[in-house]
Amino acid sequence: MAKPLYVKCKECGHEQEYRPAVPNSCDQCKCGWVEPVYDYAAFKRELFRGLPGRPLNIWRYHDLLPVAEPKELKFGNVGWTPLERTTRLSAVYQHEQLYVKDERYGPTSSFKDRQAFISVAAMVENGIKECVIASTGNAAVAYAAACARAGIKLWVFMTSLVPQEKLRESALYGAEVIKVSGTYDQTKQIAAEFAQRRGLTLDRGAGSIPARESMKTIAYEIVEQLGWRAPDWYIQAVSGGLGPLGVHHGFQEMYDMGLIDRLPHIGIIQAEGCAPMVKAFKAGKDVAEPVVPETRIAILSTGDPGKPYTYLWRILQQAGGTMEAVSDSEAFQAMMGLAKTEGMAVEPAAAVAFAGTRKMIQEGVIRPDELVMINCTGHTFPVEKHVLGDQWRVDISISEQASNAPREGLVSALENLDEKTTTVLLIDDNGDDALLVRRFLEARKSYRVFHAQDGWEGLTQARQRLPDLIITDLTMPEMDGFSVVEELKLDARTQNIPVIVVSAKDISEADLKRLNGHIEGLYQKGSLPVRAFVNQVVEVIEQKGKTEEKK
Repeated sequence: MAKPLYVKCKECGHEQEYRPAVPNSCDQCKCGWVEPVYDYAAFKRELFRGLPGRPLNIWRYHDLLPVAEPKELKFGNVGWTPLERTTRLSAVYQHEQLYVKDERYGPTSSFKDRQAFISVAAMVENGIKECVIASTGNAAVAYAAACARAGIKLWVFMTSLVPQEKLRESALYGAEVIKVSGTYDQTKQIAAEFAQRRGLTLDRGAGSIPARESMKTIAYEIVEQLGWRAPDWYIQAVSGGLGPLGVHHGFQEMYDMGLIDRLPHIGIIQAEGCAPMVKAFKAGKDVAEPVVPETRIAILSTGDPGKPYTYLWRILQQAGGTMEAVSDSEAFQAMMGLAKTEGMAVEPAAAVAFAGTRKMIQEGVIRPDELVMINCTGHTFPVEKHVLGDQWRVDISISEQASNAPREGLVSALENLDEKTTTVLLIDDNGDDALLVRRFLEARKSYRVFHAQDGWEGLTQARQRLPDLIITDLTMPEMDGFSVVEELKLDARTQNIPVIVVSAKDISEADLKRLNGHIEGLYQKGSLPVRAFVNQVVEVIEQKGKTEEKK
């Protein structure tokens, strides 16, 4: 692990020890924004040696990341994305030095892969097994993929405005998807409350050191791929601002080490229908006032950017740059133009950066001789409903009229959510039996019931979903119920999940001894009506809930 030497407060300059796995704030002024400082001299020595043996991925710069590389998780396909000079698009924009940092070449085709995989690596390093994230789309998908690879259960909170494909894609990776009928800021509030109620780790986005530090690898790659020179402009479309905050930090580190001779200007582009940063910047204010999003580009719909805007404002005062807004129509035109000139298919959120670049060129903000680097990110695929079944998300509603979720409505929504997220996993190779139990359970209460058709699939789902209860048949091909129970109890992630065993055959004394102490109940098919069996299952679930409340 490249442990930071210390962290330094952005507000008062106080230096203190880096504390992983906890929210880092300044011990002196209580500011929530501290930046890590590394052994830059040691990194420069490695750099002058040509970074021998370093992989062409995000771990190439591991000396300057606050986390060790978890080799067993095979995170090596993140980072070192292509950097290309445009040709036909340059002609359309009438600017010769137009470059693209193509972030579509990651595990989920978004620059958020960097954030997710470094953040999840930090979770793995600190023994975290379950976490919560609120997202406008790409981060949710990236975290879902990273958590799936790490065996971490992920709760994803997204607004109903997020494209269904992104919600479904998150569910495909095994995440528990919660769709909130409200604004993104309300969604963040609910996610935070949910995490607090359950005692889970909440991803803090721009407020997280691993998340911010991951983004600076973009800057290091750009400079190295350009032959160790800095661009004149770095341009990115933003919602919350995490990307340019981290990227600038990378440029700043290289400037301080003498690796580049200037800091690039930063161009921050927003959609006109949700541009609180742009409005504040053009008004000369260092604090942005929240707005209600009115854009069809939901991925960029953070109405309240909070403190990150203030830090971006300071960066622009120091390094130069600007903030600009473009209409949805301009973004859609840029998206089609990019596809027709460079053969690059991107989502509207990425096209916002290209539309903003063209606007800045036309208005003379960008000079003809300046080298411009655009962050190009986001390219997803649709996930068909039949792949996921019909229980891939939970819906909760919050009034869209309020800027913040009303307290009573929030508590009610969370209580409702707690019930809806009670999860039962059925492991049974007999689909008819499983369907019957499932229907009775869902009629009894708002349980989420998932079905695995054999023992191996059951173990996989159990480790991904961490259900509240597992019901498994004893007699299944390949891996029987006995083996499933034993594997569940050997795994720290699943050993405390109650298990009910169902059998179609008589249970011998030897069988009972093998199961003793590992299960909550044993039922024989046909010995009691399914409805009565389900009622007893519900009692086990409720008893588990009462036990957890006492802890």
